[in-house]
Amino acid sequence: MVAVISAGVAGRYFFATPILGLNEIVQLNAVALTMLALPYTTASGQHVRADIFDRLIGRVGRFTGDVVTRALSLVVLYYMVDRAWAKMLDAREFGDATNMLALPIWPFYGLIAAGMGLCIVVFVIQLIDILASGRPVDE
Repeated sequence: MVAVISAGVAGRYFFATPILGLNEIVQLNAVALTMLALPYTTASGQHVRADIFDRLIGRVGRFTGDVVTRALSLVVLYYMVDRAWAKMLDAREFGDATNMLALPIWPFYGLIAAGMGLCIVVFVIQLIDILASGRPVDE
């Protein structure tokens, strides 16, 4: 993706010939990369985490926080998967496409739903593990 962007910038500024639809390609690739990286990032524990209050709230507070945040994430992600799936079906039915290259948009809504759906699976596994072990994630 870096090479494509670099080629587009070089073509535009040095040769006065931009790559047609480059912005669309970059935007759609960014959606795919971000949403498909979400489950891996969640599973490997690489999300930003603020632990400034961990000592103050203690072990029980961290355990409760881990359970509540995962439960809330499950609810929100379920709703977002439902909406992305519905949007995918609408985009497919109506033939929604990008402006310059006429690329169909519905597969990217599908990738959004798939990435968040896999993230739900990861959160369910983590929640079961936390509840079964009875300890916060960082112990």
